Amino acid sequence: MEDRAADRKDPDGAYGTPQKYDPTFKGPIYDRGCTDIICCILLVIAIVGYVVVGVVAWTHGDPRKVIYPTDSRGQFCGQQGTPNEKKPFLFYFDIVKCASPLVLLEFQCPTPQICVSKCPDRYLTFLSAHGSRSPAELEYYRQFCVPEFKTPQKAPIEVLKDKECPAMIMPSTPLARRCFPAIQAKKGVIMVGNETTYDDGHGQRRNVTELLEGAKKANVVLETRQLAMKIFEDYTVSWYWIIIGLVIAMLASLIFIILLRFLAGVMVWVMIVMVILVLGYGIFHCYMEYAKLKGEAGSDVSLADLGFQTDLRVYLHLRQTWLAFMIILCIVEVVIILLLIFLRKRILIAIALIKEASRAVGHIMSSLLFPLCTFFLLCLCIAYWASTAVFLSTSNEAVYKVFNESACQFSGQTCKPETFNTSNVTKLCPDAQCLFAFYGGETAYHKYLIALQFFNIFMFFWLANFVIALGQVTLAGAFASYYWAFKKPDDLPAFPLFSAFARALRYHTGSLAFGSLILAIVQVIRVTLEYLDHRLKAAENKFAKFLLGCLKCCFWCLEKFIKFLNRNAYIMIAVYGTNFCASARNAFFLLMRNIIRVAVLDKVTDFLFFLGKLLIVGSVGILAFFFFTHRIKLVQDTAPSLNYYWVPILTVIVGSYLIAHGFLSVYGMCVDTLFLCFCEDLERNDGSPERPYYMSLELSEILLKGNLEPSKSTDSQG
Repeated sequence: MEDRAADRKDPDGAYGTPQKYDPTFKGPIYDRGCTDIICCILLVIAIVGYVVVGVVAWTHGDPRKVIYPTDSRGQFCGQQGTPNEKKPFLFYFDIVKCASPLVLLEFQCPTPQICVSKCPDRYLTFLSAHGSRSPAELEYYRQFCVPEFKTPQKAPIEVLKDKECPAMIMPSTPLARRCFPAIQAKKGVIMVGNETTYDDGHGQRRNVTELLEGAKKANVVLETRQLAMKIFEDYTVSWYWIIIGLVIAMLASLIFIILLRFLAGVMVWVMIVMVILVLGYGIFHCYMEYAKLKGEAGSDVSLADLGFQTDLRVYLHLRQTWLAFMIILCIVEVVIILLLIFLRKRILIAIALIKEASRAVGHIMSSLLFPLCTFFLLCLCIAYWASTAVFLSTSNEAVYKVFNESACQFSGQTCKPETFNTSNVTKLCPDAQCLFAFYGGETAYHKYLIALQFFNIFMFFWLANFVIALGQVTLAGAFASYYWAFKKPDDLPAFPLFSAFARALRYHTGSLAFGSLILAIVQVIRVTLEYLDHRLKAAENKFAKFLLGCLKCCFWCLEKFIKFLNRNAYIMIAVYGTNFCASARNAFFLLMRNIIRVAVLDKVTDFLFFLGKLLIVGSVGILAFFFFTHRIKLVQDTAPSLNYYWVPILTVIVGSYLIAHGFLSVYGMCVDTLFLCFCEDLERNDGSPERPYYMSLELSEILLKGNLEPSKSTDSQG
């Protein structure tokens, strides 16, 4: 047979595979040194800087600015240990002056705001309360005045002029800890409470519809809040059933992997048939629902005419919804069947690779639990990034500005509440007020907050990619130790997974940092492009939009390519211990020399694993659907009553997919590692006694087919 290893140049001596088989040789994964030390140093410096940024942010930041609303003096409503501890709601003196409650969540209105213990529940003006014979009315009204208002003998006009009390109050409801008018529609008539008009406190009756400019979007926010509350209620009564569903998904994944270990061939074909049957049942169910709605009132309304509804159950009463589901499932079914027809011969080869991966996983069972370690580290990265982002965004100081109703030259300028009443502003603009505007600052720290937030995002991508890379190179190292063990499993190290993890951290932290840094830069650029695209949505420059769209597409493709190249480079790093650039180059050209095998074997196994995920998710999803919709008679009374039964179903489906993906991703990494090692083994050795293959006999019989015949015939002639 042609000596492929002799023809291949290896100037760096990176591969370390002996020309003659040595029984004491432990495989190429053990001869290595530290790689990409500069990148390792850069990562350490970046992490130290990231910690410093976090400490500075935690020192200056105050998350209470996000949790609690702020009154006109910059004080938090409802914060424990302050005078406003028992006043959790923010009350606006004149809500009409505000354009929208959505703006109120971020900016201030030109009207005083105070913290109150509860929102008003009645119509009342200050003039009527002041002139009332009952002191209880004035006492009730006083809780909506500034805390300094303690002189009822003061003339009402002076009180209103000094803005110590609101001119009137009206029935309000708390929304996001802010008091908004309780606007409702009865038979098409806009009302607040049971009134269509209100006294503005200055002796005039005004229509309630004038309040809509100040709270017209409150209904949308309120509906969203009600939807969120209903979803939360559904989670509170179904959380333990959701956990049971996820446990079932985990058990199903474990059973699937155990069966795959011993019955890989049968399991693959059973999996293919089951996926086709599950999709077929979905098509049948959608058709039955579509046919059942025929002739029912309102079922022929189109989705476009219906628009968005917070109650998603409405869509299930439309024929068009079930028709769309049926068409989507039919397309998926046809695509899968066509792929199976064209790949039917290649599936047998993929099954052999899966069998070998099953044997490797069987000898390294701890690899199935390793994704939990990666998940935990990713959670730490996300938690640190999120907390740092919150502290950075809340580390500004309170900024006060001049607000006024009439024209004023000082409008919008910063001011100090302590000295505002004695300044010239009140003399030139009598109606001007010094109110809390937002949180900001003029110090060097505040000027560079945007840069710190950008650094926070960049470090999050870098560390998250590093954690993923560490997981990949650890699994690759463990499975490579299995492949390059000549006598399997006798030549395996005692703790292959732990040994691979230790090697990755000791020798290749710099290489992992290098690969994850490249990917992080591309991802940050993509995030920046998405931000620019969001800002340019209202622009009319079509060329800029087209150019931005092209850039987004190019960087998306670049990110996918880098992920693919990094994954195979990490395998080469785990196997041979070379630096990142050399590993990426060797992996790329190795895959290019075996491009047909890559397309046939690697991608077919990926497709089969995808079918496995689809089978697990589909089975658990159908079980959850029948349970939560009370269609299983044995447990019909046990299932909880829900506002939206799709809430726990979707949660179980998403959780099942993540669980199945976590287990099968180990298989995917194992297959990729074994496949790359197989390609390298095929180029380095020829199967002769002097240079035997490291692959197992079962794998060589399927993957090599006729390639071993020349070697066998040569041996027989000798």
